[in-house]
Amino acid sequence: MPQVNGRFVPDMKSPRTPDNEEPAAERACDFRPVDKGFTKEMALAEAERCMDCKKPFCVDGCPVNINIPKFIEKIREEKFGEALDIIREDSMLPAICGRVCPQENQCEGKCIRGKKGDPVAIGQLERFLGDQPELASKPKMAPKNGKKVAVVGSGPSGITCAGELARNGFDVTVFEAFFTGGGVLVYGIPEFRLPKAVVKREIDGLEEMGVKFEYNSVVGRITDAEELFAEGYDAIYIATGAGLPKFLNVPGENLPNVFFANEYLTRVNLMKANRFPEYDTPTKHGKNVVVFGGGNVAMDAVRTAKRLGAERAIIAYRRTEDEMPARRAELHHAKAEGVEVMPLVAPLEFVKGEDGAVCAVRVQKMELGEPDASGRRRPVPIEGAVEEIPCDVAISAIGTNANPFAKMIGDIKLNKWGYIIADEDGRTSDPRIWAGGDIVTGAATVILAMGAGKTAAASITKALVG
Repeated sequence: MPQVNGRFVPDMKSPRTPDNEEPAAERACDFRPVDKGFTKEMALAEAERCMDCKKPFCVDGCPVNINIPKFIEKIREEKFGEALDIIREDSMLPAICGRVCPQENQCEGKCIRGKKGDPVAIGQLERFLGDQPELASKPKMAPKNGKKVAVVGSGPSGITCAGELARNGFDVTVFEAFFTGGGVLVYGIPEFRLPKAVVKREIDGLEEMGVKFEYNSVVGRITDAEELFAEGYDAIYIATGAGLPKFLNVPGENLPNVFFANEYLTRVNLMKANRFPEYDTPTKHGKNVVVFGGGNVAMDAVRTAKRLGAERAIIAYRRTEDEMPARRAELHHAKAEGVEVMPLVAPLEFVKGEDGAVCAVRVQKMELGEPDASGRRRPVPIEGAVEEIPCDVAISAIGTNANPFAKMIGDIKLNKWGYIIADEDGRTSDPRIWAGGDIVTGAATVILAMGAGKTAAASITKALVG
């Protein structure tokens, strides 16, 4: 490792280490992981590129403030266990975040090397360490403090909060509506982006820390906040997410084989519909599939359809490719796998075929007008420009709304859209209840949900034990 006056000198000439991807033509036929992750040699080479800045803006870009230069320094020294321990001081889920976080807009987006070239591949280095959990030290656990906390929802926000509270000495029980833990990490993100074994490994780690999981438990239906308090819980953290689909509100939306993305992905990701009849969850394996939307969920849906045998898989978006909110990496992967991008179109009507199911969708061609409230140019219909696209499966991936069970959990204030109102520490109008993640912010990223869970855990700890 080159040094001058005892200080590390970065390799300023080395280009960014390319991702270690499976060939697109091969991976598009099954659910194998797209990215195989860095080898040791790749990780060491990439770590040499870090400038070890005196003012590390990358840390500011991380919603949970991981000490990025420090863990990269430990990689250079080949002290991988110590590097992983540094990450786990601030993030319980490095193997997950390394795969699905939008690093290009967060830590890597702030990397100084990115000003005049490619930033350091921080996400890949985090994943490299996260995939070696056996190297980490056992988490430091505070003595039991006699307090109990219920966490509602086992998505990224819920399990982060649960892990932090367990480390702080609380008895924690996570109530999960599904039959397995992970929330959106298992039902929403496909195997080719985030293997379920990785999520299970993180859940197992929480159980080893003493966190209890109650599955098939819909809080708001089978129990509520007052019953939980009566059972001895001292606080509740609500992290139910925002999984209620938004409607397109066009004729024919209720036809067979017109899906919402959450339903479609849940059938495949969680219920193994891709392996029917080995598993008894059916779904339509379309040959011509159109997905409406431009975010990461839309990319997940269309790439899943491709792997289920779609000969033509289309992303239809009402703005241009440049305005798509999806990660650039996901869009790149989708196009490499044969997905067709159809910009500047909006659905008008789903057409019924002779069998009663959808057979086509009529779309309105658009052009970009003046910017709207989001700052993006508003799509405006082109008069008379209507096209019909044949399809035997159509999927709506235009966003989600607040989980309706949130209002049934306890007497807490919601905003006009049904999201829970919480302060900067996650505390709601009931001082015994905290909330965070998508049920507060609306649909956002995994790492932002984790940040909310971490913040709420600190607030709960301060409120209950000082």
